[in-house]
Amino acid sequence: MNQTLYDLTATLNNGTDKKLGDYKGKVLLIVNTASQCGFTPQYEGLQALYDKYKSEGLEVLGFPCDQFKHQEPGTDEQIASFCKRNYGVEFPIFKKIEVNGENTHPVFNFLKKQASGFFGSSIKWNFTKFLVDKEGNVIKRYAPVTTPEKIEKEIQVLLQK
Repeated sequence: MNQTLYDLTATLNNGTDKKLGDYKGKVLLIVNTASQCGFTPQYEGLQALYDKYKSEGLEVLGFPCDQFKHQEPGTDEQIASFCKRNYGVEFPIFKKIEVNGENTHPVFNFLKKQASGFFGSSIKWNFTKFLVDKEGNVIKRYAPVTTPEKIEKEIQVLLQK
């Protein structure tokens, strides 16, 4: 049987295990994040999308990662506090994970298999984004330079399906 995104579990920042199956029927924007990156201000755009479309079925899922120039050095508590304090983040933030290498989190193994990037499957930097439809299919992978605002039209289309 082929594994789906909904078969996976990830641990939320507070230590609670979250089944991704709980998001069935929702449009997902899954992002590997970091607090000390040039792209960190994208938290603001991600939160704006979440505020605007949560009631229509959008979920933004943030996965902090410290694999790129040590730009996410904090503890899970520090990361949660930083996101809330500086960007008013209310979407789910998960425990810090790895997105490349032998310890890659299963969620990112799945996403990378479904949507290779320009340079193959490995994640090249923080704030790589994956857009997932209501059935759990990875629709598109976005480079870190793609701002959340540039994804809004595609999110709207998926929400209307």
